[in-house]
Parts: sequence; C-alpha cells; structure tokens
Amino acid sequence: MTTAIGRKTILGFPRQRKPTPSLLRYRQKWGWIFITPWLIGFSLFYFLPMVASFGFSLISFNLATPDQIEFIGAANWRRAFVDDPEVLASFIKTFRFSIITLPAGMIFAIVVALLMNSRYVKGTTLMRTMFYAPVMIPGVAATLIWSGVLNEQTGWVNMLLQNIFGIQAIGVEGIRWLQNPQLIYYTYTVMGFWGVGNAMIIILAGLQGVPTELYEAAEIDGASYWQRLFSITLPMISPVIFYNLIIGVIGLMQYFLVPYVLNGGDGSPQGATRFIAVWFYKQSFSFFNMGYGATIAWLIFLVGIVLTIALFGSARHWVYYSGSED
Repeated sequence: MTTAIGRKTILGFPRQRKPTPSLLRYRQKWGWIFITPWLIGFSLFYFLPMVASFGFSLISFNLATPDQIEFIGAANWRRAFVDDPEVLASFIKTFRFSIITLPAGMIFAIVVALLMNSRYVKGTTLMRTMFYAPVMIPGVAATLIWSGVLNEQTGWVNMLLQNIFGIQAIGVEGIRWLQNPQLIYYTYTVMGFWGVGNAMIIILAGLQGVPTELYEAAEIDGASYWQRLFSITLPMISPVIFYNLIIGVIGLMQYFLVPYVLNGGDGSPQGATRFIAVWFYKQSFSFFNMGYGATIAWLIFLVGIVLTIALFGSARHWVYYSGSED
C-alpha cells in the first residue's frame, strides 16, 4: 500500500513545485525559439502567398500582357459565380468522382491493413513493404505505367481479358478504360489503389494500438469475427479513419496530376475529367489569366474548408476517442 510520507511527497512521489514566473518566462522564450523556424516557413511559403493570391483575385492580370494590370474588384468573383458555368460543372465532376473513389479507397486501405495485421497471414513484413513501395514511385511515372497497362490495344489488362476470359467471343474487342466517360472514374479509382500504402500504414498503426483485452473479452462472450470488427475494431480506429478521410477530401479537391499527365488536362473523355483543379490550371497557366485563376484557387480553398468543418461536425456522431467522456 502506498502512503504519503511527509509534506513533500504525495503517494510516495515528490510533490511538484509550481513553476516560478521566471521559470515560466524561460520556458516560453525557448518555446518561441523552437517554433520560430516553423513560423518563418509558414509565413514565407503559405500565409504571404495566400494573401498575395487573394490580392490577385481582385485584379485583371494576364501573363501575356504583364504591364496591363487593372484593379477590377469583385469582377473575378462574379465571373466565377455567375458568368463561368464551367466552375460549377468542374466542382460537380470533382464531387461525382469523390463519391466513387473516396469510399472505395478507404475500404480498400482498411481491408489491406486488416490483412497485414492478421496473425493468419504469412509474410506480412514483406507484403507491407510491397504495398508501400509504389508510394515511392513519382506520380508522373506511375501514371504513365498505368496508361500502358490500360492501353486499349497493347495493355496487359485487355490482353488478359481477351486471352484468358475470351471477351472477344461476346463481341468485345478491347475495353477503352481511359477513353470511355462511363468508365473513367472507376479507372482512376483503381489507379488510386496503387498509392494505398500511406493510408494502409496509418490504419495499421491504429489497429496495432487497439487493446487486445477487448478482443479477448469479446471472444469469451462468443462474439464472431464480424461482431468484433464492427463493435471493437472500427470504433477504436475511427480517429485514424477520420484523419484519412480529411486527407482524402483535401487531396481530391486538388486532384490534378493523373488527368493532366494522361491527356494534358483537356478534360478527355468528353470533359469528364475537367475537375476543378484542372480548370484552375487551364485558366492560370494555359490562358494566363492569373487573376481569375487565383479566384478559382480561393474557391477551392473555401469549399475545402466548408467540407472539413462539416466532417468535423459529423465526427462527434461516429468518431470514438477512448479518453473522452462520451
């Protein structure tokens, strides 16, 4: 049994003295010293460019005629909201793609992490490395690899379908994975599975932090695997899922690399891939309308903020924190 001994101890441990004002000032000084490099980097590379881009949204500035700068107030904003229907159309296309790829990518990452955490799967160390390795490949190179894999004539996916499953027998010569507007979002989703390594590692860390006592108690009570999965595993890793969801939403609002590498950002096929980030790039660096491009960039930022706030608002209904009172 632990008892208090003397005035300077509590439960056998020395009583911690309250920091003096001079000690508090000393700690605050060193705290600011350590955070100063981050503050400088944030100010130079994030905050000041954001302020400058907002200033650009209030002027007419074309890179082709840099000497003809004119303050036009909210004209760029009016153009984005009223005069340019492609802005709303691009947001709708982005949301349609997100509805498909975000749940599919999240479920795929969770399934892979569960397999990598299972004691019944052999060689998980090697398999974890293999799943994560594609993340190290540059995005441009990975996209070009997929463009070859999914090629209508020479891609090995269609070759397998033709030679093994005999799709020619039912009159299908070759599936146009990258040219069919009905398939393109699903194709991009499968291509996104290539980079599942980041989400898989984070979810795997969350799985390994789930107390084993909960599983043992559930097994004693006769709970099945699926009952343990939905009653213990998923609630316990819900903060990790929530984090990946936020990162996924932000990434999809900036989805640009794949459609740009595959077709130069022209929206092919039939404008289905003219996402909002692609439209921002076209306005800024193809048409050189830097002022209007800055306005679209701010719209992307504001929509991302609204979606993030909405997700945080919903989190209290489905995200479980073990240290909370709820």
